[in-house]
Amino acid sequence: MIAVSNLKLKPGQPEENLKPLAAKALRIPETQIRSLELRKKSLDARKKDDLHWVYTVAVTVDGNEDAILKRCRQASITKPYRYDIPKIPAPELRPVVVGFGPAGMFAALVLAKAGTRPIVLERGQDAVTRTKQVEAFRKGGSFDPENNVQFGEGGAGTFSDGKLSTGTHDSRIRWVLEQFSEHGAPEHILWDAKPHIGTDVLVQVVQNIRKTVVALGGEVRFGHKLVGLETKDRILSALQVQGPEGVYTLRANRAVLCIGHSARDTFEMLYEKQLPMEPKAFSMGVRIEQKQDALDLAQYGRERGDDLPPADYSLHVKLPDGTSAYTFCMCPGGEVFAAASEPGGVVTNGMSRSKRDGENANAALLVTLQPEDFPDQSSPLGGMYWQREIEQRAYQMGGGNYHAPAQLVGDFLARKVSVGAKSVTPTYLPGVQWCELHELFPKRITDVLEQALPALGRKLRGFDHPDNVLTAPETRSSSPVRIQRDDMLCSPKVFGLYPCGEGAGYAGGITSAAVDGMRCAEQLLKTL
Repeated sequence: MIAVSNLKLKPGQPEENLKPLAAKALRIPETQIRSLELRKKSLDARKKDDLHWVYTVAVTVDGNEDAILKRCRQASITKPYRYDIPKIPAPELRPVVVGFGPAGMFAALVLAKAGTRPIVLERGQDAVTRTKQVEAFRKGGSFDPENNVQFGEGGAGTFSDGKLSTGTHDSRIRWVLEQFSEHGAPEHILWDAKPHIGTDVLVQVVQNIRKTVVALGGEVRFGHKLVGLETKDRILSALQVQGPEGVYTLRANRAVLCIGHSARDTFEMLYEKQLPMEPKAFSMGVRIEQKQDALDLAQYGRERGDDLPPADYSLHVKLPDGTSAYTFCMCPGGEVFAAASEPGGVVTNGMSRSKRDGENANAALLVTLQPEDFPDQSSPLGGMYWQREIEQRAYQMGGGNYHAPAQLVGDFLARKVSVGAKSVTPTYLPGVQWCELHELFPKRITDVLEQALPALGRKLRGFDHPDNVLTAPETRSSSPVRIQRDDMLCSPKVFGLYPCGEGAGYAGGITSAAVDGMRCAEQLLKTL
């Protein structure tokens, strides 16, 4: 096949026009193209008077491909991607996957397709039960520390935008996208430059992946939490598991540890077991919320209409004093979501549904923090304890009922308490408590945010509008801990234990975590 890049269509033009455009680029008659597949689609909005979609397509042609390529600089030979999983005899001791977020799902999927019949331990509940609990909590119901936005089938990514874009370039990404599509995600994720699924669709997709794992001989145990490890001669021999009926011993000599970035009690257990780990840089800040139609106007230079998607952004600024801030997990047409995992703490995150049709847009506005910034320098868990301290303070400032502290951008920059919303209505549920965020965060964070807001407003018109809402705190952008592993992706102290994904400090987002799950599963299979 031949890949042809840089084909352009105006918004609203039909994609059927791609075939004649590809033929023109290749300098061949349109009838010579036998088939055409989309490979990539992105929106170029750099010039407001010249908005256009940019495509890469793969075509099969009649004739000599090499001769055709000599006539076209924007084309190259492409081959279909294949990800081969070796089939092996089922081992006597089934491998265990701890956690069923993106890393755990894809580790389990690879292990199941290899024939190893993995056992998955997930401390939270299945997606249906979990969704009901999350919605009840957002409406003012009780908080469940084992069944929430962080814990349960699909992991933290289930209640997000379902964003699949990533800064990594691993070839396994294609297989991740293919598996999501085969299990119910929309086909456009295979070629969209910024693929997303949406929380409403992702809830069903993760269930379908679980059903495939089970159909291949795997087992998924919900409500089963890892609480201990047993080793013999530095080799994993068993796991201690807290299940609905109490603690039991699960014999295992291979386990992929996909605990997620919020499993603080598990981090503490592993630290007590002297598993090698170290503090890791991470980020904290706020969720900034603005009107989606105002963002559309700023990015497109006109009202959006049906021919364009809800506008998004990705911003970064380096400040004169050497500090920096950036936006993360931008959710067009989305909501600010309650994402606590511990009683007595408030955490925010962002979420969009598949249509991204909400009134507001939101994103995390974050400050990168290095281990030397952590108040507690004595433990590799110092960043984790700092997160908890800020989350608990936010809980108190919010009134002790999981309402989140919030402030208008104009009031934050003026350092005065907000008294209510103006043109932007906050979406966080169960609700917000208007306050002064300088009382929540340390000066290290507020100083950067004060400088970053106007600086980013110069990059994106309206970003620092006085009516925009800051809801806090956003503390779980990534893990504050890295669990060390060797060149074989195994713990250097416990052979057979594979720290994996976001929680272990080796990924940042759904796709990169899924890829890391695949890599760890591959290494585990090599030992079998």
